Amino acid sequence: MLLLHTTSFEIPVSKKESHILEEYLKRMASNDEIAFGELYKLTKDSVYGFALSILKNTYDAEDVMHDCFVNVYKGAQSYRPNGKPLAWMLTITKNLCFDKMRKNRGREDLPQEDWEKYLDRNEEISQEDKFVIQACMEILTDEEREIIVLHAVAGFKHREIAQILDMGISTVLSKYNRALKKLKNQFEKESGVYEK
Repeated sequence: MLLLHTTSFEIPVSKKESHILEEYLKRMASNDEIAFGELYKLTKDSVYGFALSILKNTYDAEDVMHDCFVNVYKGAQSYRPNGKPLAWMLTITKNLCFDKMRKNRGREDLPQEDWEKYLDRNEEISQEDKFVIQACMEILTDEEREIIVLHAVAGFKHREIAQILDMGISTVLSKYNRALKKLKNQFEKESGVYEK
């Protein structure tokens, strides 16, 4: 995988890990706070990263992450096991992000300074991955960034991303490939290998 392969993200992508998350949700439906803490540890980076990819503002992304976990805790009883608990959580995250954007309409973002501060504070992210994240934030469109984060960071397949973002699979694949080309060109340019 091109992006963020060296970070310590704990991304639940296997069937076994999805089963574990579903078990935590089942226990949370009975108000098990330990299960909530474990679910939080396993999914917080995915939820936060996805929110940040949409909002481009660490403060808003943190608010959405908090609200997402409150909603997940409250909605655990209504969750129906389908093998995709993280997709369910990211759908909640996406909806909360869109609500936040509607509320913030007209307010100026602080994207670059904001996420740069987050990257500087986070010692778990390697310098290489910080460069990749910065490139994603600067040169990719919002949709391209969301697709890259969902695929490379959260480990979703393109068809799952199409469902989460409510897009056609061909659109997701096209935007993903376009984003990779942009990133590759940027890396080549930065490393002095770029040729016109």
